[in-house]
Amino acid sequence: MKKDSKKEKELISFLAEKRIYPFVSKTGKVYLRCMKGTFLSEAEEEEILKALDIKNSSKCKRVRENIKKESAKINPHIPVKKWVKEERPRELLVKYGSKSLSLSKLLAIILRTGSFGESAEELARKILNRFKTLRNLDSATIEEICTIEGIGIAKATQIKAALELGKRLMQESAQTTRKIKSPREAVQYVSEYFSPYLRDSKNECFMIVLLDIKNKPIKHIEISKGSVNASIVDPKDVIKEATLNSASSIILVHNHPSGETDPSEEDVKITSQIVKACELVNVKVLDHIILGKNHEDYFSFATNKLI
Repeated sequence: MKKDSKKEKELISFLAEKRIYPFVSKTGKVYLRCMKGTFLSEAEEEEILKALDIKNSSKCKRVRENIKKESAKINPHIPVKKWVKEERPRELLVKYGSKSLSLSKLLAIILRTGSFGESAEELARKILNRFKTLRNLDSATIEEICTIEGIGIAKATQIKAALELGKRLMQESAQTTRKIKSPREAVQYVSEYFSPYLRDSKNECFMIVLLDIKNKPIKHIEISKGSVNASIVDPKDVIKEATLNSASSIILVHNHPSGETDPSEEDVKITSQIVKACELVNVKVLDHIILGKNHEDYFSFATNKLI
């Protein structure tokens, strides 16, 4: 018995150091989950489980708790809920407001909990160190975010949902626009509404903003999504959407994934074709705006006297 007990302690220490924990699946199968990028062969995993003699969920939970305790000795960690109140992200937000919090603390509030051996804020720092900026994090896929140790589908989707709320807040602000009276106002509107989605797109997307007789935006429609450096636009599709929605005028919008906003010969050609086609149905093209990588990167056909 003592020999078995010693062997188990040695295994517990090994698993704690490597941050490997036992779990039981819904079908009752016991397996090991590696939390630190450690990989075990099937034979090694089978040998460890056999030595630990985990036959049910209660024994699995007990062994897991022992591993956590041992891991805490190796890597001392204090969960956020045990921090002094003055350092807890949620309490700081309530007391001083969201603007006073660092990115890591704001992200920690979204994550809610950390992972084995690290707090939510430590996990948030790990995410920020990996992606460097919120923009890079926003561009990352769920799968890419999940490659970070301690991040699963639940936390990755929480992050994506929070970033999406920020984008929709910008769109909501743009939608309060009552009238677009000038090229400057058209650029501001397009930038607020479309930039959060188009600036990091890997493909060219061609959109139109439909406006009523008072130049108030009434609808946004994606006409096409093309390749890395080209979008395929048929003027008939633009005319169709404008007439179906009884638009009096429209604004053409598309992005350049390269970040370079100067129009290509094809951009100038298709704009001219759309303007002429719209004249036939008494719809005015107010502008064609090309968006780049940043808020200030754009090209306005109207401002440059090309419309």
